[in-house]
Amino acid sequence: MSRLNCTYELTAGRDGFACPSRCEYLTSALNMSYPELEDACLTDQEYLERYRGARRSPMFLPVCLTYLAIFLVGAVGNVLTCTVIARNKVMWTPTNLYLFSLAVSDLLVLLLGMPLELYEMWQNYPFLLGAGGCYFKTFLFEVVCFASILNVTALSVERYIAVVHPLRAKYVVTRRHAKRVILTVWAASILCALPNTSLHGIATLPSRSWYNLTIQVTTLVFFVLPMATISVLYLLIGLHLQREKMLQVFEKARHRQVTKMLFVLVVVFGICWAPFHTDRLMWSFISDWSEDQLETFQYVHLISGVLFYLSSAVNPILYNLMSTRFREISSQCRLYNIHPFMHTSTHQRRCQPCKATTSSSGAIRVR
Repeated sequence: MSRLNCTYELTAGRDGFACPSRCEYLTSALNMSYPELEDACLTDQEYLERYRGARRSPMFLPVCLTYLAIFLVGAVGNVLTCTVIARNKVMWTPTNLYLFSLAVSDLLVLLLGMPLELYEMWQNYPFLLGAGGCYFKTFLFEVVCFASILNVTALSVERYIAVVHPLRAKYVVTRRHAKRVILTVWAASILCALPNTSLHGIATLPSRSWYNLTIQVTTLVFFVLPMATISVLYLLIGLHLQREKMLQVFEKARHRQVTKMLFVLVVVFGICWAPFHTDRLMWSFISDWSEDQLETFQYVHLISGVLFYLSSAVNPILYNLMSTRFREISSQCRLYNIHPFMHTSTHQRRCQPCKATTSSSGAIRVR
């Protein structure tokens, strides 16, 4: 039976202040305000629900089914994306290396982040994995958040240089440079995730002001400024493609297809991540919550979670819909995996890593 702690001597005979008759454990000579008296008359479960909310989210079942569909599509799609890029040298372009890095980030979210999110909706408290699990969850989401936006920004800069400055692209837009940028992106994401991670744990935040400042700065640096930069870059790319009259028809069409695909990717990325950062900003700016604000926040929190994971599943769909080369190679690889002995050597070579041999002159040939 839950213990009730009431002050009989101070509450008996006071209209509106008396504890209910079910209080069995009494103390005396306590100086308590009315809210404290209300809390003292609550059971343990009622107290937790009052200050921590429901132990299980009432939206658990529909959200769980939605997350399951996103997980299946996203996991299969991103694994296929990584496989297509990794196993085909023709796909080892700087643009695709950034897409590979983005797919790895999405897989981390789906495979590690989503199960923890569902567990929290199933049992909000106590947290099963303790303080270490709380730090890991916060660190994972921060790293993925930063790495995703930095990958998309680097991808947009690469596309801008390739389209607007094609001569410079020969020296800047290279695989070696892309690999260095990707390593820098992940290293910077890990370092920048440490401040917010250090403020979390199985306890009350030690300094709400530091937490609020951290959230606001990271939202500005890792969402608002990158999205503004990306918007300007794609505006310049669009204006350049409209003015360009000297490119061959095929070359112009190829640039337009790649740029259009990446532009749609950026738009979808911004739409999916905007509620996530809105959720964080609401929590950092509002300290005294009204009922309307709390209700709005609950809807924003729910929508932000769905769109956050949806962004990890939608990218492979965009690649297949908007990239002819990706669609052809991925379909050939899927067919090869199903019927490996029914395909020609050409299909096998396109679905397997290229092999390098040395000619009699010492030059390296790729076949």
